[in-house]
Amino acid sequence: MSLLNEAWMRQECAALDLPWQVRVVDEIPSTSDALRTAALQGEGHGSVLFAESQTAGRGRRDNRWTAPRGLDLMFSILLRPEEPVALWPRFTTLAALALCRAVEEELPLEPQIKWPNDIYVNGRKASGLLAEAVTTPQGMALVLGIGLNVNAREFPPELAETATSLFLSLPAGIQVRELDRGPLALRLLKELAFQFRHLSTGYDEAVAAVRRRSWLIGRQIRATVEGREIYGRALDINQEGHLILAMTDGSLRTLTSAEGVRQVVSS
Repeated sequence: MSLLNEAWMRQECAALDLPWQVRVVDEIPSTSDALRTAALQGEGHGSVLFAESQTAGRGRRDNRWTAPRGLDLMFSILLRPEEPVALWPRFTTLAALALCRAVEEELPLEPQIKWPNDIYVNGRKASGLLAEAVTTPQGMALVLGIGLNVNAREFPPELAETATSLFLSLPAGIQVRELDRGPLALRLLKELAFQFRHLSTGYDEAVAAVRRRSWLIGRQIRATVEGREIYGRALDINQEGHLILAMTDGSLRTLTSAEGVRQVVSS
């Protein structure tokens, strides 16, 4: 098991002129909670916090995201964007694309995006994102949390049928003891910086790339919207990155956000 090298990542980010200030801690309850506190204390744009072990990470609907030490990538980024807050929901879409592109560049895998904030590999969840706005004395900030299962071999019973890792998803002919997380982490930071440039310019091209990687399009799904469960078929992702559903009554509905998005499997 090789641990993340903070000094190396800092050096590489500086050499590549990336806007990130990287820190690595051994164990922490939640990288996002730590950066939220840092934001309230005046921490600036571009802080990135990796944790070798996270004991109380959070996903959507307060789901827990935990991982054993040294196996996966768990980190958060503090952003203080200059763009209007109305554009900030785009960060999740761009981050999902960055995750896919980083994995594609480093490994022989074809990750897909399950709208709004999950990454699937071979039909199972390998990564999740959570963006949270923070009101600070210095103005609004955004904390983006990312969890990526890299080398995990086992999952809790309730996730055993739905979760996977990059290691477990490798083609059968590839024999490795573990994946080196360092180069993958750096590739992720490069892709995130690149994609975030498209927040206001070139976003339509990013959405087109997301659409090509969509796991949902064409599937019958159910989701919870404003406390009510709805059903429909995912038709497309529009230019803003929102999901277009064909409802059971024949109408179309555009979802800007949703909880508990699941495929409906016919029995």
